[in-house]
Amino acid sequence: MKLSIIIPVYNERNTILELLRRVRSVDLGDIKKEIIVVDDGSIDGTSDILALQADSTLKVLHHPRNMGKGAAVRTGIKEATGDYIIIQDADLEYDPEDFHLLLAPILKKKAEVVYGSRFTGEHRNMLFWHMLGNKFLSLVTNILYDTTISDMETGYKLFSKESLDGIEIESNRFEFEPEITAKLLKKKIRIYEVPISYTGREYYEGKKITWKDGITALWTLIKYRFVD
Repeated sequence: MKLSIIIPVYNERNTILELLRRVRSVDLGDIKKEIIVVDDGSIDGTSDILALQADSTLKVLHHPRNMGKGAAVRTGIKEATGDYIIIQDADLEYDPEDFHLLLAPILKKKAEVVYGSRFTGEHRNMLFWHMLGNKFLSLVTNILYDTTISDMETGYKLFSKESLDGIEIESNRFEFEPEITAKLLKKKIRIYEVPISYTGREYYEGKKITWKDGITALWTLIKYRFVD
């Protein structure tokens, strides 16, 4: 079994080395790791750091300009050769040691898609309006797609390669999260959730998502509910 770890990166020179260290150090036993970093047009020196990290265990891909998280994930998935794919943000909000938690239902053959919920595990409290926005978008997801997800916008999503068959990711930015969720649910795939730890960043620390992305996410959920 092989796990492809896709890491979209944009201007994360302060965190990328530590993140790669953590990903590389996770012991998954007999599961092979394939690490794919997609540098999404970074201009802060991240690209230079990544150039020194590429080796037989780490593939680095580059976008000539910033295109967004969705575009970076799309590029990574095309290159992935693993049986399973997990998305790993580069900002240290998510702990790679939690790979074990997400893989557990897979190994027990309970699921083919697993989300890590930030609201059911230990976490550094996020900003109130971010929490409210996340819970609202999860509620809309549940109403539109007849499910009970607690954290649709989570950055930790683990997919079997087969679950993504026939799904074409169109989103370029953060609306990747609701798009992939909507399309999985429309395929009648039930998403399994596990509690994960979460250490959210503040804007002064480099957090990029804003309230405008929340509006786009809402529209994305509605659009894919009624589009074949």
